[in-house]
Amino acid sequence: MDKKVNIKIGLIIIITLICGLLGGLVIGCQGVFSKQLSFLVKTVEGEVAIKDSLTVKQVEEKIMNYIKEEFDIPEISLATSTTFQNGVYRLNFKIQDTEIPPVYTTKDGTLFFPEGTKIEEKGEVACESIQKVEKPILDAFVVSYCPYGTQMQRIINNIVENISELKNNIKIRYIGQIQDGKITSMHGEEEAQENLTQICLREEQEDKFYPYLSCFLKAGEGAKCLTEAMVDTDKLESCKKEESKGIAYAQEDFDLNATYQITGSPTLIINGQDLNTPQKPIEFNFGGRTAEAVKSLICCGFENQSQFCENILTEEEASTGFSETYGSGTSDGGSCN
Repeated sequence: MDKKVNIKIGLIIIITLICGLLGGLVIGCQGVFSKQLSFLVKTVEGEVAIKDSLTVKQVEEKIMNYIKEEFDIPEISLATSTTFQNGVYRLNFKIQDTEIPPVYTTKDGTLFFPEGTKIEEKGEVACESIQKVEKPILDAFVVSYCPYGTQMQRIINNIVENISELKNNIKIRYIGQIQDGKITSMHGEEEAQENLTQICLREEQEDKFYPYLSCFLKAGEGAKCLTEAMVDTDKLESCKKEESKGIAYAQEDFDLNATYQITGSPTLIINGQDLNTPQKPIEFNFGGRTAEAVKSLICCGFENQSQFCENILTEEEASTGFSETYGSGTSDGGSCN
């Protein structure tokens, strides 16, 4: 490894640590750092990157050992759990009992970034601004015949198919009202009844909900999909007719519509936070109407991210409306109001 590069990296690390430990007391720290690091990406181990991704533990050990050996810092250890965001790992270390600024590395542990600068557009929602909880919940509000609502349902269905663990962190909810004891929806009676069908399956035949939805999103053939998903139709009809069941389940969704002032399908709420703006639905802060973007949004809500959050899903835009295939759709942020 080139000696001059080693010296420069060592200097950058030292400046980063000083800045982190002393904060605003170090006058001119940012200027000094910017001179030393106009742009630096250091290959940690050789000049050829390893293609295979490492586990989180392997990455942590590799970067920790690198810092120990290259900069003679024997008492470095993890301060908090490592997170994966924006395509890189964020590692939080401490020297003895003092936490230092986070460092970043690629999934294969070959590119090491001493500092990360977040470039935000106006109104952008960063991962850090999402409330962290042990079990995050994404509430996705839709109506069943809105082409943008089906687009979001298609995305969620793809997430559940590929990361089944996230099924318990997602709830598809519906937009509408109860009038004179009957469910209503923005596109009329047919949509209202389909919403009610999906609500009843969600609540009383959970294992049939996503198989039914996967079929329905292809061509909107509800009757065919009830058979294909092996739905108990007697139980479904009982749910739809009894006010204490289907109507009560729907009312819960509609009460949340009012709480969050939901008007458009789709609208995503993460951990009870409405971070959407008229100009930018929240999913577009993470990449748009794609499975990877919505998965990343959910994973940002974890106190401690699970390893399945490292799984990279498709970044293809999902199709709008009914479609036999997943993509490609539009990324214009459209909605039904």
